[in-house]
Amino acid sequence: MIKNILAEPFKTPFGTAPFSKIKNEDFLPAFKLAIQEAKTEIDTIVNNSELPTFQNTIEALDFSGEKLDRISSIFFNLNSAETNDAIQKIAQEVSPLLSEFSNDIALNEDLFKRVKIVYDKKETLNLSTEQNTLLDKKYKGFSRNGANLPEDKKLILRDIDKKLSQLKLKFGENVLAETNKYEMLITNENNLSGLPEGAIEAAKQLAESKDKNGWLFTLDYPSYIPFVTYANNRELRKKLVMASGQKSFHNDELDNQENVLNIAKLRFERAQLLGYKTHAHFVLEERMAKTPEKVTSFLNELLEKAKPAAKQEFDELEAFAKELDNIDHLEKWDGAYYAEKLKQKLFDLDDEKLKPYFKLENVINGVFEVSQKLYGLNFEKINTIDKYHKEVLTYKVTNDEGDLISVFYADFFPRPGKRNGAWMTSFKPQSIKNGTNERPHISIVCNFTKPTKSKPSLLTFNEVTTLFHEFGHALHGMLANTTYPSLSGTSVFWDFVELPSQVLENWCYEKEALQLFAKHYETGEVIPMDLVEKIKKSSTFHEGMQTLRQLSFGLLDMSWHGQNPTHITNVKNHETLAFESTKLYPDVIENCMSTSFSHIFQGGYSSGYYSYKWAEVLDADAFEYFKEAGIFNKEIANKFKNNVLSQGGTEDPMVLYKRFRGHEPKPEALLKRAGLLK
Repeated sequence: MIKNILAEPFKTPFGTAPFSKIKNEDFLPAFKLAIQEAKTEIDTIVNNSELPTFQNTIEALDFSGEKLDRISSIFFNLNSAETNDAIQKIAQEVSPLLSEFSNDIALNEDLFKRVKIVYDKKETLNLSTEQNTLLDKKYKGFSRNGANLPEDKKLILRDIDKKLSQLKLKFGENVLAETNKYEMLITNENNLSGLPEGAIEAAKQLAESKDKNGWLFTLDYPSYIPFVTYANNRELRKKLVMASGQKSFHNDELDNQENVLNIAKLRFERAQLLGYKTHAHFVLEERMAKTPEKVTSFLNELLEKAKPAAKQEFDELEAFAKELDNIDHLEKWDGAYYAEKLKQKLFDLDDEKLKPYFKLENVINGVFEVSQKLYGLNFEKINTIDKYHKEVLTYKVTNDEGDLISVFYADFFPRPGKRNGAWMTSFKPQSIKNGTNERPHISIVCNFTKPTKSKPSLLTFNEVTTLFHEFGHALHGMLANTTYPSLSGTSVFWDFVELPSQVLENWCYEKEALQLFAKHYETGEVIPMDLVEKIKKSSTFHEGMQTLRQLSFGLLDMSWHGQNPTHITNVKNHETLAFESTKLYPDVIENCMSTSFSHIFQGGYSSGYYSYKWAEVLDADAFEYFKEAGIFNKEIANKFKNNVLSQGGTEDPMVLYKRFRGHEPKPEALLKRAGLLK
C-alpha cells in the first residue's frame, strides 16, 4: 500500500506541514481516511458503557477529529493562497463530504443524548469557567444544528447544508476567476500620466511576464489602487473601476446573481427550520450584539453621527474637483483620485512620499519589535520549515525564557493562485493535551506591492496598517493559552475577533512606534516627525465618508440576512434599496457589490459585517487605556495579553473586556478619534 503523507504523523521540525511532499492526489484519500477515523472516535464516545461524564463525552468530543482538522486547515489554506484547477476540483468534491460529516455529528442522536445528560447536571459538576463554556458550546453546537429536530427535518437540514457548502465555494471561485481574467493593457505612455514610478515599473514587469508589450493593470489591489488613485486619465480610471464593480455581474458562466439569491434563501430556510426568525437571529445569538435589532440600531446610531460629516466631506470634494478640473458631478472613479489630491493639498502628504520609509522588511521587523516590547516575543527567521510557495517566510517565535510560543508563516505578494485581500489563518491550533501545551502554527497572507528590479517592496501607509492588522490577529493565535482547541486563539465571537487586530493598527500612528521601523530604505533616515504629525492629522481625513462606506456594507449584509429574502428576485434592485440611506455617489447601473461580496457570501461574515465597526468601538476604547499609561506600558500590555489575547473563547467576551478595561466600551472614544464628536 502506498503511503499517504497526510495520513501519517508529520516527522518534521515542530510537526509542521510537509508542503513540498504533499501531492494534490493525496488530499481526497486522506480526507476520506480522516473522516473515517473521526467517525470511529465518535463511535467510541457513543458506545462507551460508562455513564456520560464531562471527560469521556465533552472533552473527548473536543479532541476528536484532530487529523481531519489538520488536513482541512492545510487544504483550505492552500485553496485560498495557492490554488489551481486541481485543488478547486478537490474542494468541490470534499466540501459536501465535510458538510455531511459535520451533519453526521450534529444530528447523531445517541451522541446528543450523552451531551445532554452532562449538560442537564452541569450545576453539580464543579467545572472550571473554561469547562463550563465548552459544555455550553457543545450543547448549543447540537441544538443550533438541528439535534432537536424530527427525522424528516434533519434530512432537509442535511440537504441545505450540502447545497450551501457548494454554492459558497462556487461563489468564491467565480470571484477569483473574474479577478484573474481581467487585464487592462496600456500601450500609449501618455496614458500613464500621474502614476507613481513604482506602479509604472510593476505594470511593465507584469506585462513582460505575460509576453506583452506595454503596461498591464489588473484588479489585484497593488495594481488597482494606485491606478484609480493617481491616473490622470479619467476614462481609464472609469474603465478599471467599472470592471471591479462588475465582478461576477455579467450574466455569463461566472455570474453570481443566482448564487447570491440561493445562498440568502437557503440560509433563511435553515434558520426557520431551526426555529429562528431569520439567519441573522440565528447567527447573532452567538455574538456580543445578540440581536439584529441591536445591530441595526448600532449601525443607524453611527450613521446619524457620520452622515452630516460625510455629506459635508463629499460636497467639499465635489467643489474641489469642479475647481480643479471643472468636473460637474463626482463619480465613483473620481473619489480616490480627487481625495488623494485634496489630501495632498490639505496636509501636503503624499503616499508616494511616505513609501520610501516603509520598506516591507523594516515594517516586518517593526511589528516584531512592537510585539517584543509589549509581550516579550522574539522572532527568529528559520529555513528548516517546509513552505507551500518559495515567497513564504517562516519564523520560530519564542518568549524571553526561550520557550516555543508559535511557528509563524508570512506570505506577502499577489500571484494568480491567491485570492485578493489579506487574512490570518492557522495550520495547527493551540491546546493542552496530556499535560503538553501544543503550540500553534499561525500564518498571515497579504497582497502587497511586489519588489521591482530597481526597488524593494515599499508599502503604502494603508498596507502598513493592513500588516499590523493581520499581525494583531496572528498575536491572538500565537499567544493562545487554553486547554481546548475549539476555544483557542481566534475561536471567539466574531464581533470580538477584530479587537486584537484593530487595536494593533493604532501603533502605526504613534511616534514611539514609527521611530522603530519607519526608516528611509536608501538613507536609513528615520521618518521626519512633521510627516508623523501629518499622518496623525490626516488619519481622520474623510472619516465621515469612510464610516458611511463601512456602514453601507453592514446594512447591505443585514438586508440580505436580517429579513425574509424569499421575495427578492433582483439582486441589483435589492442592493440599491439597501444602500439608499448611505448613498453619496451616483449609482452605476452596470455595477453590483453583492455578486463579489466574498466576506458575507463565501467567508464567515454573514450577519457579521457590522463587527468591524463594533470592534472599532472596542479598539478605540482599549487604545485610550494604553495611551493613558504609555503605548509600551508593560502592565497594560500584560492585562491585555492575560485577559484578552491568551483567553480565546473561554469566557463571554464582554466579561473578558471588562476585566481588562474595568468598564464596558464607550462609543465616545471612537467618535472622538474619528473626529465625529462635535
